[in-house]
Amino acid sequence: MVMQCTRGWAITVGLFSILAGSALAGPDVTSKHEKGRCAIRGHCGKQGFFGSDLPCPDNGLAQTPDDDVRKKLVAICGAQWADTDVCCAEEQLDALKTNLDRATPIINACPACKENFYNMFCTFTCSPDQSTFINVTQTQPKGDKFLVTELDNLVSDKYASTFYDSCKDVKFGATNGKAMDFIGGGANNYTQFLKFLGDKKFLGSPFQINFPRPDKDRFPDMQGMDKHAYPCDTDDEKYRCACLDCGGACTELPEVQEEKQCHVGLLPCLSFAVIIIYSFFLGLLCTAVAAHVAYQNHSRHKNERMRLLQDMDPSDDEDEGDIVHNVGMLDRPTKHYFINTWCDRIFSRLGYVCARFPTMTIVTSVLLVALMSLGWMRFEVETDPVNLWVSPDSAAAQEKAFFDEKFGPFFRAEQAFLVNDTSERSGPVLSYETLDWWFGVESQIQRLKSSGSGVTLDQVCFKPIGDACVVQSVSGYFQGDFANVSPHSWQDDLLECVGNPTQCLPTFQQPLDSHLLFGGVNETVLDAKALVVTWVVQNHPKGTPEEQRAMDFENELKNYLQFVSEDARKRGLRLSFNTEVSLEQELNKSTNTDAKIVVISYIIMFLYASLALGSTTLTVRSILRNPMNALVQSKFMLGIVGILIVLMSVSASVGLFSAAGIKVTLIIAEVIPFLVLAVGVDNIFLIVHEFERINISHPEGSIPERVSRALGRMGPSILLSALTETTAFALGCAVGMPAVRNFAAYAAGAVFINAILQVTMFIAVLSLNQQRVETNRADCFPCIRVSRADPGFLNGGMGYGAGEEGALQRFIRKTYAPAILGKKTRVGIIALFFGIFTAGLALFPSVEIGLDQRIAIPSDSYLIPYFNDLYDYLDVGPPVYFVTKELNVTERKPQKELCGRFSTCDRDSLANIIEAERKRPEVSHLAASAANWLDDYFLWLNPENEKCCVDDKGTPCFQGRQPPWNMTLSGMPEGEEFIHYLQRWIEAPTTEECPLGGKAAYSDALVIDSKHLTIPASHFRTSHTPLRSQKDFISAYTAACNGPGPGDLG
Repeated sequence: MVMQCTRGWAITVGLFSILAGSALAGPDVTSKHEKGRCAIRGHCGKQGFFGSDLPCPDNGLAQTPDDDVRKKLVAICGAQWADTDVCCAEEQLDALKTNLDRATPIINACPACKENFYNMFCTFTCSPDQSTFINVTQTQPKGDKFLVTELDNLVSDKYASTFYDSCKDVKFGATNGKAMDFIGGGANNYTQFLKFLGDKKFLGSPFQINFPRPDKDRFPDMQGMDKHAYPCDTDDEKYRCACLDCGGACTELPEVQEEKQCHVGLLPCLSFAVIIIYSFFLGLLCTAVAAHVAYQNHSRHKNERMRLLQDMDPSDDEDEGDIVHNVGMLDRPTKHYFINTWCDRIFSRLGYVCARFPTMTIVTSVLLVALMSLGWMRFEVETDPVNLWVSPDSAAAQEKAFFDEKFGPFFRAEQAFLVNDTSERSGPVLSYETLDWWFGVESQIQRLKSSGSGVTLDQVCFKPIGDACVVQSVSGYFQGDFANVSPHSWQDDLLECVGNPTQCLPTFQQPLDSHLLFGGVNETVLDAKALVVTWVVQNHPKGTPEEQRAMDFENELKNYLQFVSEDARKRGLRLSFNTEVSLEQELNKSTNTDAKIVVISYIIMFLYASLALGSTTLTVRSILRNPMNALVQSKFMLGIVGILIVLMSVSASVGLFSAAGIKVTLIIAEVIPFLVLAVGVDNIFLIVHEFERINISHPEGSIPERVSRALGRMGPSILLSALTETTAFALGCAVGMPAVRNFAAYAAGAVFINAILQVTMFIAVLSLNQQRVETNRADCFPCIRVSRADPGFLNGGMGYGAGEEGALQRFIRKTYAPAILGKKTRVGIIALFFGIFTAGLALFPSVEIGLDQRIAIPSDSYLIPYFNDLYDYLDVGPPVYFVTKELNVTERKPQKELCGRFSTCDRDSLANIIEAERKRPEVSHLAASAANWLDDYFLWLNPENEKCCVDDKGTPCFQGRQPPWNMTLSGMPEGEEFIHYLQRWIEAPTTEECPLGGKAAYSDALVIDSKHLTIPASHFRTSHTPLRSQKDFISAYTAACNGPGPGDLG
């Protein structure tokens, strides 16, 4: 996974400097251009002490090599060189082999690319017709010889194009990047590819090689080298590349039929159907109303005609009967229902007992609530977003738990965006001064220590190899040292690094992807509106000391970046950032802020309840007539008890479910107090108002009897509403999402307990309050008797003026109730609310699925700008892992189901399917090929990679093996041998000589069971395309889950 800085250039070092021959004199060193004649030959020395050997100009004839040289040439370049003259010597072949061996591990996966690569350099080095396509243009004397310092190398467009196309898509599995990044500097066409190979530079070609296009006028006696080049999708199975490395070799996947939404015009079918049904019923209702009105008019006219004929007057007895009937309706309905009668009887008895023994009822209620509240000792708040919104029984949660168990937790990412958008016209963020300042910021972060434990970034960061931390930043192009940034050429240097990332490796020796570093790019990265910096921190299981150390550093980093953001603002820039601990902390911050709102709301509700409860018996007229009545008739204490009962129910519910191990969520802490308060207060009003009516209609009864009668009337309503609410919330417990499920459980418990306390404890307090009123004792201070107040025994303790209607009661009785109970009004109200319900159904298709994290945190949180920048400027998607479970990869059949680089791999193998899906990102949302550990493991065994798998004597492991290592998998290990070499590979480091070692790239990618000779789990990693919305995330996850593959994939 890690490449050293010399990788991209070391491949070509010597490929153009391995030629030896006799020295010539004179400026026209390649005077003759004809077949059978050389242009350069032999090594004539070095330009400097540390330089590479340079070739000598030699325009002599090609020569027949010795048998040993011929044998070596055929071994390197193939049988086509067995019977031809050459322009190279033995020492050239040794250098050629050394340099080709460096390139082989990178391009070996694609036979066509490898063959074309070998063919070009073998032809350049040894072709007997060198002079027909090579022209030496500059030499430098050294002693009695000349060194070639510059030459022209003509390559036909056809060969160059085919050569480039055969290699451009070859993947280098260790980095999950392209081989072209290493052998061609990330070239986008064959011209750039050849230029990269020929440019003279440190750690590159030791002399300048130009690749001009063939031109008869400019080069009359020369022609471009035009040997046969194999396309990567050639029909020759020997050279045909796998789908992973060649798009043309892929089989086309069946077209995915996009789910088409049913529409009628612009409207979804559901919306259209709902509107039609509503319109039909509305028309039917209008028709029925019109028919009814017509029938009533007809009946009225008919009665008028009959009255004129009979002249009958209404009877006084009938009127009196109506009056008597209406008076009878004041207390009980004329019809009796079994359930209502049974509930009335039960609640009447309950109310009598509670009112008869109020002290015992209150003490018992308080003790039961206190007992349930003991569960607070196990009180825990869940703030982890994953545990909040993902059901532990869901496929996603189980897959993540399996991944963390087998491969360890995913990395912790600390990320910052430096954006230039503070002015009216945003512009590029890059400038020499900004880079100077930001290099200093990163340097300070490197030295940062947490205030508590003194943890530094170096102690917690992810280090794939060596001691360098992974920091994805623009500073990595300059090795984190601002001294390497030239004030005059930094822009050109940066563009060159972006174009050829292998030339500017950071300290952790991995090529930097510009998409991870720059956001808002128009034409070049110099136009970028944002810089993206990511510090990768090693993660550990929850609750471990290592995780706490990482969190300590993240807290210190957060505090420092908050300071840096102020400094950035002064510079006309904006810094947004996020650490791994930020989201949970901001969610907790939201709860702490809302606690004040909860307290204020309860105080306001207490004041309202106290004033409103007392307003029914304490009118302005009664206060003006006798102000002392206010001290007796007010109900502040009753309001306090009502609010306390709500708090007691919340406390009991939290304690009960905390004892059961159900964690409290932020929604519970913020919503349930308001919810139970609203439900509880209205029941208190119902009970108190009904009790006051009973005091008027039955003043002769005792207090327990009157309380019993009031609760008998209101109890069934309270019971049915409480059961309905509790059942509704209890049904929410069936939802898999923990946040919703826990909220539903706590809410159901709180509502039910609140209802129980209202019909027991509150009834007991109500009876005590009535005793206080009837003995003329002051509210809140019942030991004080108010002698000047109206006698408390009048009208059930309500005194003079009992039963006076307030303005609100009079408005409801005389105006509001008659208005809404009118026939036309009732029809209109039904039509209106049914229309609102219909609109809700019609708009249902427009509801977007997903939960944006910006909604869950305070609106003034520093994470809001970060999430905005994340969607706007980050040009890469999140990683995705395809995981195999219990797939015995030591056997040949499962190997074929997973591999992608070998000729006998299944056409629908995991690697081939992922690669094919990558080619249609609009469907799969995959941006890169998967890093396939099995392919790289088998390629590591290739004896051609002489520095990879070697025995104790330094001999390649599979050299001379029968059957030999080949692209058909027939020579690959199985069973115990597979595990033996796999354990060696997974410990092999990544080096310049062998970049296929598995330690850096795959040490956490697979689990090896050497006892049972199997692979219980392994993963294949890739990444998504940039995801800009919740819809994109859901679509990408769905596509990944639906992707076919062997075994159990997640």
